[in-house]
Amino acid sequence: MNIFEAILLGLIQGLSEFLPISSSAHLTLTGKFLNLISEQHPEYWTAFIAVIQLGTLLSVLSYFWKDIINITKDFLRDNFKQRLRYADQTLNSRLGWMIAVGTIPVVVVGLMMKEIIEGSITKNLYVIAVSLILFAVILAISEKAAAHKREIKELKLIDSLFIGIAQAFALVPGASRSGTTITGGLFVGLKRSDAARYSFLLSIPAVFASGVFELLGAIKYLNTTMVINLVIATLTAAVSGYFAIDFLIKFLKRHSTFIFVYYRIILGLIIITLLLSNAIKP
Repeated sequence: MNIFEAILLGLIQGLSEFLPISSSAHLTLTGKFLNLISEQHPEYWTAFIAVIQLGTLLSVLSYFWKDIINITKDFLRDNFKQRLRYADQTLNSRLGWMIAVGTIPVVVVGLMMKEIIEGSITKNLYVIAVSLILFAVILAISEKAAAHKREIKELKLIDSLFIGIAQAFALVPGASRSGTTITGGLFVGLKRSDAARYSFLLSIPAVFASGVFELLGAIKYLNTTMVINLVIATLTAAVSGYFAIDFLIKFLKRHSTFIFVYYRIILGLIIITLLLSNAIKP
């Protein structure tokens, strides 16, 4: 991998992580075209992807820093200082609980399926193509079925658990973390922009945990060149991710998610066509 490829991968990661179009699909497709994914050691690619996700974590932290500070401050005060009942806690404190509860499913599934996630099947383009199309259809159904009336302040713990279960499906390559959580948010009646906002806040613990975990595991594979490429890709992902967050929240205040539904279906069909014509390998 050279510096140009590192910048390209970081740019793709930042944009596709937050738009509901699947970063794993775009990164894997790019990695296949650039011949960066080793069939003998697919875990190297998994580690690289997880580490540059820390760049998108920086995007979320910088974009929502005020929210994060207020959630943390109120959560600690209401639960450890004042010891209030959940029902009597502030919205920020309750959001802390909802993010915690919503993170449980992806942690449990991630640990149970660690070997499969790091294996070659999760880089298989047939799996990714089908996933792109399948979860696009589910997103479309949520758009049609959703009430689009509730705000984040109206969420309940059971809603956060449901959205958390939706986030766990993001472990399927091609599903999209933001796509599955926004879909879950729409199914519980959230407004589109509120579903996106909660999706990004919910992503913080999972992205942090997976990124740090994979970074620790990837240290033994790193040399000076790889470290430089990782830093470049991560910083590029951070910058592009910030603008992707801002764009999506503003976009969903006035538009539906159907443009992303169409894009996912078209991309999935293109990948299948390329595979069947032997233009690329699975």
